[in-house]
Amino acid sequence: MKCASIVKAAAAVAVAVGLAACTDIKPISAEVADLKAQLAKVQGDVSAAKSAADQANSAAQSANQAASGAQSTANQAVAAAHASQSCCDATNEKIDRMFKRSVSK
Repeated sequence: MKCASIVKAAAAVAVAVGLAACTDIKPISAEVADLKAQLAKVQGDVSAAKSAADQANSAAQSANQAASGAQSTANQAVAAAHASQSCCDATNEKIDRMFKRSVSK
């Protein structure tokens, strides 16, 4: 009989612990719901940050292409300036020769 009473007491304790554990789950489930909401917000923030980073990357690539185009145009302008200077130097040399001829006559 002692054994049966011990088993009954152990069962009562197990039921009491089980009920106590069930009441403790409610605050934990509220915390889990709060954590899920925070996770959803963080995922939204991460998605927005990724979108902003993608836009910044696209803008940087466009700026790089524009800079490359500007550099190409500048290189062409330098080449044209050198050609113009060569032409100007040749013209000045011809004028100097003509002036020397007219003075020597």
